[in-house]
Amino acid sequence: MIRLSAGANTNAATDVVVDTSTGAPTIVHWGASLGADVDLNTLLPALSRPLVHGTFDEIAPISIVPEHGSGFTGRPGLLGRRGGGKAWAPRFSNPTHTLDANTLSVDSTDDVAGLALNVTIVLDDVLHVWATITNAADRRYSLDGLTITLPIAEQASELLRFDGRWSREFHPVRSDWTDGSLLVENRRGRTSHEYPPVMFCGQRGFGEWGGEVWGAHVAWSGNHTMLAERLPDGRRYIQAGELLHPGEIVLEPGQSYTTPETIAVYSSNGLTPATHGFHRSLRARSNHPVKPRPVLLNTWEAVYFDHETEKLKALADAAADLGIERFVLDDGWFGSRRDDKQGLGDWWVSENVYPDGLEPLISHVTGLGMEFGIWVEPEMVNPDSDIFRAHPDWALTTDGYEPVLGRQQLVLDLGNREAFKFIYGYLDKLLSDHDISYVKWDMNRDHIQGSNQHGAAGTNAQTMALYHLIDKLRHAHPNVEIESCASGGGRIDHEILKRTERVWTSDCNDALERQIIQRGASMLIPPELMGAHIGPTRSHTTGRTQTLSFRAATAMFGHLGVEWNVTKLTDEERLALRAVIAMHKEHRELFHNGDYVRFDSDEQFNAVGVYAADRSEGIVSFAQLATAPSQTPPPLRLPGLDADAVYRIEHLGIPYERWGAARIQPSWLADGVLLTGRQLSAHGVQPPTLHPESAVLFKLTRQ
Repeated sequence: MIRLSAGANTNAATDVVVDTSTGAPTIVHWGASLGADVDLNTLLPALSRPLVHGTFDEIAPISIVPEHGSGFTGRPGLLGRRGGGKAWAPRFSNPTHTLDANTLSVDSTDDVAGLALNVTIVLDDVLHVWATITNAADRRYSLDGLTITLPIAEQASELLRFDGRWSREFHPVRSDWTDGSLLVENRRGRTSHEYPPVMFCGQRGFGEWGGEVWGAHVAWSGNHTMLAERLPDGRRYIQAGELLHPGEIVLEPGQSYTTPETIAVYSSNGLTPATHGFHRSLRARSNHPVKPRPVLLNTWEAVYFDHETEKLKALADAAADLGIERFVLDDGWFGSRRDDKQGLGDWWVSENVYPDGLEPLISHVTGLGMEFGIWVEPEMVNPDSDIFRAHPDWALTTDGYEPVLGRQQLVLDLGNREAFKFIYGYLDKLLSDHDISYVKWDMNRDHIQGSNQHGAAGTNAQTMALYHLIDKLRHAHPNVEIESCASGGGRIDHEILKRTERVWTSDCNDALERQIIQRGASMLIPPELMGAHIGPTRSHTTGRTQTLSFRAATAMFGHLGVEWNVTKLTDEERLALRAVIAMHKEHRELFHNGDYVRFDSDEQFNAVGVYAADRSEGIVSFAQLATAPSQTPPPLRLPGLDADAVYRIEHLGIPYERWGAARIQPSWLADGVLLTGRQLSAHGVQPPTLHPESAVLFKLTRQ
């Protein structure tokens, strides 16, 4: 028995106990700390199960790679076979292990099947698990799937997952987990808008600040599978990994395949503390941005494809006047790209639109004290492009079939060495020849029937080539930041965030939709990585009109940006937006370094905030999303603060905010009130009456 521990003497204290005597290692306990003096030898006797009628004479463990050959009746962790269907149900044995600090590595073999398995387990702020299968025989092995399986305590009888679509990402779906299985599969070639690779389970009725919660995330930017199953004997598990197309991975003798990392979190105190584990894991990485996140302006909803240089310079002038720090030129600057039907793949500056090149615009922007950023979509190609006409074989299509277009484009096969070399060369030249500090890296279509040069499914190779391309560019241009965008939130995962400083959370800038999208996304990523823009008064994607105060309050809790033609603002709008940007900068260190918190409320409301790590201060947003059965919202309880400390709670005004219909609003809003952290958790504070689609901010300061 091996014990790994994290977060000792904190509310996040977690123990993972691993039995290394089974063929693939088995997690015996993953949950609350067992205490310093626990005798690990007591766990197996204490948790030994009855041998009931109608079952095998031995109970197969739910190992990290559970084996059908050992009697496991759920989905096996390893699926594959050799020619003729042999070696399809391996059984590993002879385990050996090494332990180095908080890293456990276990090796085992199946000499009959000719396979070797390694499982690595790391526990720090979160649990990291991955596995490697090696073909140790002299014949090829076709791998159909290798996934990571994590046992879940049997009291976890409720599931939380996410669904969505373009412009409506990260919508939570809760369901009972009483029996059977829930399978979520994604074949879109990116993490997808529909099924982000993250799932939580917990005690029935678990909330943001109560109940045991377990969560798992597949850190992978391609296809994925997630399964939650309760076996007939009552045991539960989550299984997660890459979803492989038939024949996508074939291991020649001596070759190996390593799973994506499964990252998992646990909390004994609800969902918000659990998700802090995901945030801490990202913030601990060496590539995590440390300088203040610049407020940016993205040109897309301001000009679309109208790249007239003088208009763009005027837009930059207006942006700088507002206090914006980064100017991002979106789609339309290259090749024949005058609309979304042509030019993708031709990554040279359009002579028709920029006869003098990009330098005059870039010099103007940087001369105003702003950084210059640019949009690219390197993984795609339009059939109507010079590069496709010259190299149609570079598209990720299948011979003999008319390819399916998406947004009038195809996927460019980055697994093709010549295509990779071409794309890298032009992107490297673009960044070498221009003062570009930021790249918005987009990906606007799914993978459908995409085959590589050998006719096999190409998503795995494409994803690995994408990582290699970004890594190579980052090595050559270490000071350039990259944003992961995929039609908005179609590629958000912890593996792409090893290479990027930001994700574009959604193409939808409608603040009402964003309230839910950003709340859901916050369960996986912290706010400083979450692109959040103030869009135009009338939303591009929904047609709704909303006040600037509501749009600003919503975008405040992220990496703030503006996506609006700010040359057309009224004087009132200009003053208000300038004040909003100044407010964000004033509190930016708190927004981007504190603990993001969420609060339980009725569905007509959304309450979120950020607490300083030492709980010395905080900012909370209370939003009214729709009309509610009662005219007055319930008091807002704020758990998670220092219970014995006294906090001053006061209204943090947003320019030109408007509250709801009430003759008198709560008295504390005028002068503030002093309450202990225990009071804030027990009875809370009364928000004002609000109209639908409006929000109010509160500031908390420890006295």
